[in-house]
Amino acid sequence: MHYSTPTTRLWDSDVLVIGSGSAGATAAITAGQQGASVTLVERYGFMGGISTQVLDTFYGFYTPGSEAKKVVGGVPDQVVDALMQRQRAILRPNTYGAGQGITYDPQALKVVWETLAKAAGVRLLYHTFVVDALVDQGRVVGVVAVNKGGFFEIPARVIIDASGDADVAVAAGARYEGIEHGAIQSLTTTFQMINVDTARARAVTKTQLHALMGAAIDEGYALPRKEGSVHITPFDGVMVTNMTRVGAVNPIDASALTEAEIEGRRQAEEYARFLTDKVPGYEKAVLGQFSHQIGVRESRRIYGRYRLTKADVLNARDFDDAIARCGAPIEDHHAGSDTAWQYLPDGATYGIPYRCLLPETVEGLLVAGRCLSAEHDAHASVRSMGQCMAMGQAAGAAAVIAAASGIDPHEVDSQRLRDRLTQIGAVV
Repeated sequence: MHYSTPTTRLWDSDVLVIGSGSAGATAAITAGQQGASVTLVERYGFMGGISTQVLDTFYGFYTPGSEAKKVVGGVPDQVVDALMQRQRAILRPNTYGAGQGITYDPQALKVVWETLAKAAGVRLLYHTFVVDALVDQGRVVGVVAVNKGGFFEIPARVIIDASGDADVAVAAGARYEGIEHGAIQSLTTTFQMINVDTARARAVTKTQLHALMGAAIDEGYALPRKEGSVHITPFDGVMVTNMTRVGAVNPIDASALTEAEIEGRRQAEEYARFLTDKVPGYEKAVLGQFSHQIGVRESRRIYGRYRLTKADVLNARDFDDAIARCGAPIEDHHAGSDTAWQYLPDGATYGIPYRCLLPETVEGLLVAGRCLSAEHDAHASVRSMGQCMAMGQAAGAAAVIAAASGIDPHEVDSQRLRDRLTQIGAVV
């Protein structure tokens, strides 16, 4: 086999974003709206990552507890407003522990992401994988990518790694923590149930649903998780689940991930069988759609200039360089049959430091989303899509400041960044 060295060099950009999940999409839109030339590279043929698969709820916009306090704003509000204007989103009080969610139609969200990105002047490049980082004297100056046209280089002044797996950061030599260093959260294949008697299904409480699961397991149903959720959508007769659990999988190993995909769909069929057999309202329901890929909660977490800790989360710590806020509990989907929850004080929030987006040694690079610098327990709180969008917004704004000023991201003054974020409606 011969690996040909890239010879084609694509256009230059102020900001290059790798991955268009909730973090990357928000980063690119933010940077474009701030006047930068932006390129966004995505391996699928649509924006949104997990947010535009069957998973259909933004968590983290509101704190759980006695009052739903809004802690995410700015560009993420533009996304939600566009969904609401299309009548493709609803506010959903949540009874499974994570707080009020914003439930939406993933297909409509694909169009919303693209509409906002194109309006911001973002140059989109779909069906493209990033395979390496271009590094010059410790500074990332671009990436090597591949698609059906072959290998090529994409240069940029500032790069944002929103790949979820810290692909660019690791390729550039950043230190990270993953499954080889300890436990990571399990994976989940979400799925949709259609033709549901929604009124009867909604009447089933969390306690009742979990009791029915336990009884079904005793009867021989192969349900590895004894809890989980099934919830309403903007459409009558359609419910979406978060039930399956595939543990002890390295999401960076393609062979292991392949087996996890197969196992996730196998479990989904069994949970669908349980719902139709045992849960009121699902008697005539059928499994309508799997998520496009299994949901990965955690893979690589970089070591940044600060590392968010469990104590920071549970003590609701604030930081001088906070660029986003979170009030979500530590929600650890470990390999067992239940989920471990640890809550902040009622209504409390903690700050997400800008330093968590900065690899400790690699220059010219920001990370955003679930590959931020955080301990395993802290990560189990801060990984919600609302916070990923807020981190993406901060990374996009910081990248614009850095590119326009001719400095590296770690040289961006955090108060200047916080002021910029406040101006565009972020909650810091």
